[in-house]
Amino acid sequence: MHHTSLIAILVAGFVLAFIFGMIAQRLRLSPLVGYLIAGVIAGPFTPGFVGDQTLAPQLAEIGVILLMFGVGLHFSLGDLLEVKAIALPGAILQIAVATALGWGMAYYLGWSHGAGLVFGLALSVASTVVLLRALEERRLVETAKGRIAVGWLIVEDLAMVLALVLLPALAGLLKGEAGDASQIWSQLFVTLAKVGAFVAFMLIVGRRVIPWILERVAGTGSRELFTLCVLAIALGVAFGSAELFGVSFALGAFFAGMMLNESEFSHQAANETLPLREAFAVLFFVSVGMLFDPQILLKEPLEVLAVFAIIVIGKSLAAYALVRAFGKPNSTALMISASLAQIGEFSFILAGLGMDLEILPKEGHDLILAGALLSIVVNPLLFAWLDRKNAREAAALQETRGEDAPQVPADIDKHVILVGYGRVGSELARLLGEHKVPMVVIDGEESLIAKARAAGLPAILGNAVNERVLREAVPERATTAMLAIPQALEAGEIIAKLREINPGLSIVARAHSDNEVKHLIEHGADGAVMAERELAHSLAEMVMAAPVYRGERQLPPSTALV
Repeated sequence: MHHTSLIAILVAGFVLAFIFGMIAQRLRLSPLVGYLIAGVIAGPFTPGFVGDQTLAPQLAEIGVILLMFGVGLHFSLGDLLEVKAIALPGAILQIAVATALGWGMAYYLGWSHGAGLVFGLALSVASTVVLLRALEERRLVETAKGRIAVGWLIVEDLAMVLALVLLPALAGLLKGEAGDASQIWSQLFVTLAKVGAFVAFMLIVGRRVIPWILERVAGTGSRELFTLCVLAIALGVAFGSAELFGVSFALGAFFAGMMLNESEFSHQAANETLPLREAFAVLFFVSVGMLFDPQILLKEPLEVLAVFAIIVIGKSLAAYALVRAFGKPNSTALMISASLAQIGEFSFILAGLGMDLEILPKEGHDLILAGALLSIVVNPLLFAWLDRKNAREAAALQETRGEDAPQVPADIDKHVILVGYGRVGSELARLLGEHKVPMVVIDGEESLIAKARAAGLPAILGNAVNERVLREAVPERATTAMLAIPQALEAGEIIAKLREINPGLSIVARAHSDNEVKHLIEHGADGAVMAERELAHSLAEMVMAAPVYRGERQLPPSTALV
């Protein structure tokens, strides 16, 4: 059955990842935990099915290429420059602190200085996937705090890309092998020259050619060709950079994503390739799990706890102190600390390379994986604690400074509860305000609440999923609740709570798909508005209003409201 080993590992990887990813999701953990456990089960250290150990690394390499391509695709130099004053020095100093802690532990365990350096670097960088998902769930990506966290992460990622480039050139020195200093320096110079040549080529040629090709392919109108073009660029540049310039697949893919980001079709490119990128990212985490020996949790529990402490406590304290030192408020410092209290994909890539180059011992690789698993499990708990703390502080602030902002009137009645004051919510509030409709706004973002209060609206700071926050809007006396937030799962929970408090309430929510409409209706919504259908109906009405069609049969009512 050797000829089916590729099919076997793909089937086993996806099926096990799906099963354990769903279990992790049900337990309110990151699905990454499930993917890593799926890899452990498919690996050689547990009984049962064992995946092909030669194919797994190659699939993981494709996963790395697409992961790094995705990082580059979302890399915005402008966003980084906005927060460079804190993100650049903060991230570098935090990497230095975490690396020093990791090196100190490695020295205690008797490893070489090179192993300690790789080990510390692997513990210093947070997971892009975990951090972005945590920020997106709380609608924090576009906030000031979110931009600092993302900028900080970009600096960490760039530092790790540089480490991946330099590690092979410095492998002999890091392993403690005696060598000619001039030879080491010449090898380092050649490596940096190749990297410099590649970067120059991409900035001079790539940034013009790649967007030009993408625009021409987009002009054909073929979705298949467009998706194929994006994948060809990602994989082609990664492979070509390794073959022609001797740089890593990761660096090539990162620059391919960066160049595509300059195209006006970058958002479409990200959306079209997202399923494949996520699928191979899952295989990457599964293949990493296959390398993990779970016995280390029993054999070296103290070492595992020490690694966990460096990631969750050491890194977090360093980040907190640095953010506060730059004069940022306590809430920002805590959010950045929680965001960085985990490690992920870059840690695995760096640890894998360190082991391949025989710098990092197998024990170090296992400790990094164990620390990643534990930190990813604990990270949502840290954010949950932070959410509760922010809710308490917001309530206290509202009590002490309530006179500065419009309060929910004690006698308010027959009002509208508006959950979410972003682009959709604020426009909805403006339209309702023109008709003198009384309303109460709920949002979890301070800047949006300030904007609502500046408009003279009673506004409550907090997550509407929290029943205490919801009750402040007096839903028992409201007539309507409108949920303008884009997160259907969160909206479903809010709807269910509103329906319990006031069964007669009219509830309308926002949806982006038929499945989301079904989910919202099942949780008690009276209607769900799909923007795409509403847009199509409005455009059709414009067409039917043309003189040539005037007097024709009227359009049916919009089906956007279900």
